[in-house]
Amino acid sequence: MKHRSVREVGPDRGVKTLPADILRSQICSNDDLSFLMEVHDGLSGAIAQRVGFKALWASGLSIASSLGYRDANEASWSQLVDVVERIVDSTELPVLVDGDSGFGNFNNARLLARKLRQRGAAGLAMQDSCFPKMNSFVGERHAIADIKEFSGRLRAVRDTVGQDLVLVARIEALIAGRPMEEAVSRAHAYANAGADAILIHSRKSTAEEILEFASAWQNRLPIVIIPTKYYQTPVSAYRDARISTVIWANHSMRAAIVAMRRVCGRIMAREGIASIEPHIATLDEVFNLLGYDELVRAEARYLPPDDKK
Repeated sequence: MKHRSVREVGPDRGVKTLPADILRSQICSNDDLSFLMEVHDGLSGAIAQRVGFKALWASGLSIASSLGYRDANEASWSQLVDVVERIVDSTELPVLVDGDSGFGNFNNARLLARKLRQRGAAGLAMQDSCFPKMNSFVGERHAIADIKEFSGRLRAVRDTVGQDLVLVARIEALIAGRPMEEAVSRAHAYANAGADAILIHSRKSTAEEILEFASAWQNRLPIVIIPTKYYQTPVSAYRDARISTVIWANHSMRAAIVAMRRVCGRIMAREGIASIEPHIATLDEVFNLLGYDELVRAEARYLPPDDKK
């Protein structure tokens, strides 16, 4: 299928910047670190935009969890795409989507990419795991794909969507206990297959192997990291290593679990809501966050006036 050009013409015949252009400028062209905030629905996306983040990470773990599934490909690709559409519609920020392993072989991966482009996503991150995948931090069984086979998945995505999606190749070699040399070898292969950036993942509690990879890789493509486990490493270390992008990958979802559990518990214990009202968002905050004022203005413009006589 022929893909759209990277830039498209708007109704006024001017050039319109596509989400992939914006995301690419942050991940691939910045001299300083970029930060992507995890989101898992339209509400979390709106909050991340409101506090000042410039790009979003549609987390597979967080989306699956919000749907009541485990992060083991229990949620389908179509459910993922539907959630991404709501995130895109609720914000003005580019969204990099955690596409797991592409939900199958090259054909599944290119179908996913095509649908994400249609729904307005800016980028797709795919990991070199076998389908179905298991969350990187669960258990010890982490089968990874043959390098040539996964490179084929990447090429299929690139051939399908061109430059309309930023393509991030996520390497799980260190998660699977493979040597650093293999991680670097995979990065070279994935760069040749058309990746825009390399996401190197680790389950260690320090950033030692991430920084070792960055030193060996020598910035041939931008490096993206997810410091969920090595969270005590100062951000300055990533700048010094010339890492491009940091993803805060699951923190909105985890914060929501704590907050909801606390509120539900207090309501259950006290059989009332008076004590928790000062500690939760007001309805006015909800209405403001989701733009109810625009709806009121639109009603005044488009609906006939009420006849109260």
